[in-house]
Amino acid sequence: MEQVHPRSGSFWSRFDQRQVRFGRNARLFLLSTLIDGIGFSGSQLFFNFYILSLGHNREFLGLVNSIPFFTGLVLGLPLGALSDRIGHRRAMLLGLALMFSMFAVVATTPSTAILVVAIALYGLGSTLYYLSTTPFMAGVSSAEDRPYLFSLNVALQTLSSAAGNLLAGFLPGWLGLMLLVPADGPQVYRAVLLLSLAAGSLSIVPVILMRDQKASAGASAQMTSVRKVIQALRLPVVRKLGLPNLLIGIGAAILIPYMNVFFKERFGLPDSMLGLLFGLSAILTAAGTLLGPRLAERLGSKIRAVVFTQGLSIVFLLLLGFWPGLIVAAGAHLIRAALMNMAAPLYSAYGMERAPLDQRALVSSVLYLTWQTGWAFGPYVSGYVQERWGFGPLFVTTSIVYVLAVAATWAFFHSGEDAAGPAAGLPGNAQLPHLPPQ
Repeated sequence: MEQVHPRSGSFWSRFDQRQVRFGRNARLFLLSTLIDGIGFSGSQLFFNFYILSLGHNREFLGLVNSIPFFTGLVLGLPLGALSDRIGHRRAMLLGLALMFSMFAVVATTPSTAILVVAIALYGLGSTLYYLSTTPFMAGVSSAEDRPYLFSLNVALQTLSSAAGNLLAGFLPGWLGLMLLVPADGPQVYRAVLLLSLAAGSLSIVPVILMRDQKASAGASAQMTSVRKVIQALRLPVVRKLGLPNLLIGIGAAILIPYMNVFFKERFGLPDSMLGLLFGLSAILTAAGTLLGPRLAERLGSKIRAVVFTQGLSIVFLLLLGFWPGLIVAAGAHLIRAALMNMAAPLYSAYGMERAPLDQRALVSSVLYLTWQTGWAFGPYVSGYVQERWGFGPLFVTTSIVYVLAVAATWAFFHSGEDAAGPAAGLPGNAQLPHLPPQ
């Protein structure tokens, strides 16, 4: 596949030429991504506050945040096989329907037991949906246009999330005035979640309007069995790729889902400012993603770029966790998020380059599963620690785990990469599903 270098300016000129070649299904999928990103930002921003406002403690909040990822870890491979069997569009519809219906239950049920079951089923639907999007996009695009479709989809996810966060930040204040109740009470947060659900559920309409079509050659999800994953883990290169991914997943999972709680608890940040902060964070993350290939080209290596950005982000993480002033902490949060997430696509691309062509989907599955392992347990551990000792130990632990991940990446790969320019997207069909931020 032709490699397009950002410094030449050819990426965007070629993208302008290629985007008109996206078919009906690809355009509808991008529209669905845009609607989903804007609609569900409010739920992501205020879900933690809603659970806490119901009177639950941090340990229960951690359990609720872990359950969807645990479901994905346990059922990811069977759900991927189901997606291949019933068709990727149908699997996306089923996943979205399950997500929307179960989230409505989560936002309205007074029963703790029902909430736990509903969040588990939500995780099932979410896993089915996101595992289906990758092969679906591969099936509705040619090999030549595929990297551009994937790149545009990631950009829309990030930028629509930024817009949604900026808008959602004002909702609690407005709804509190309308309902004549405290803006930080369960009634207001429930209303925010339901409004976000109503807006986000419109993303199912473009999927309904899509046409079923036979996947193009090589566009299958190529989901593999547990046995093949175990066999893959016996290969040194797969273990080396998986270990840093596992460590980054653990470090992110114990801290990143609770950044909104941290800012509100530590600095008393109002909801409107939280929306602004996380909206700006999404924008800078998108910018970092676009600048990542340029940095890798300048440094002559994706691995050098990964180690540099992840290592530098740790400095800002510690600054965020322990600086007493809001302005510096907020700035550190924005820079840290951009640096850390800049490395993710570069590492994924490098992993695909190291894998044989016929095993890229297998390596992608291993990277996905190692990431899910951290997120399946990390949020619950975090809730337990928060309940007893606060956020301090979490910032220290995440920093240490990130340092270990950076050291492992450098030790394993710094001498094994040719100084080649980065590709515009991951090679072939092997792409990671949507993952939480780092």
